Amino acid sequence: MPRRIRWLAALLTLATGACAPMADHAEHHRAMTRSATVTVSGTGTAAATPDMAEITTGVVTQAPTAAQALASNNQAMEQLMQSLGALGIAARDIQTTNVSVSPQRRQARDGRPGEIVGYEVVNQVHVKVRELPSLGRVLDQQVAQGANSIQGIRFGLRDPAPLLDEARKRAMADARHRADLYASAAGLKVGRVLSVQEAGTVSPRPEPMGRVMTSAAVPVAAGEQEIQASVTVTYALEP
Repeated sequence: MPRRIRWLAALLTLATGACAPMADHAEHHRAMTRSATVTVSGTGTAAATPDMAEITTGVVTQAPTAAQALASNNQAMEQLMQSLGALGIAARDIQTTNVSVSPQRRQARDGRPGEIVGYEVVNQVHVKVRELPSLGRVLDQQVAQGANSIQGIRFGLRDPAPLLDEARKRAMADARHRADLYASAAGLKVGRVLSVQEAGTVSPRPEPMGRVMTSAAVPVAAGEQEIQASVTVTYALEP
């Protein structure tokens, strides 16, 4: 082989060997970029005016004997249940949640159980008021018919699904916004969604009212019903 040809072959071999590491490095960089991901959390809240309410109402009676306390309680609860029906509350929306009979004791000075001086009977029902404008009237009638215990009011929606869907959409939008911020800071772009996991939803809790002992008019302010949704989303990152 002429000397010039051998020299060109050697030069080509050196060039190929020098370019190989550079090509390997570029391919490695592209592979790392393709496998990059970002995982973020998003939260969304949606609100609407409530159209129903739930209450826990009942009667607490006391008497010297358990039989007397129970009889008095039964009579009051019967009137209470009839008044609910007269106000248009369906039987399926009235559910007994608690019935108890407890002895009432006089405090003993020596630390031993005191003498029984009477009995207390508690009967409570959970009521759904599907026509919200009638809630104040329902509360008034409950007290008028002998209810002396209203433990909580919770406002809600007959169909919360649309509100929950809107909260979920906003949670996803919040997650995408956060992913865009992180990707931009890293010099990358957000790619396709790899996984979505709902972290849960949150609705308001019942508000305690304690015992109601008078029949004064009950003003009711429903405010807004809020539902919050949270998601955790993993996105692919692209160069």
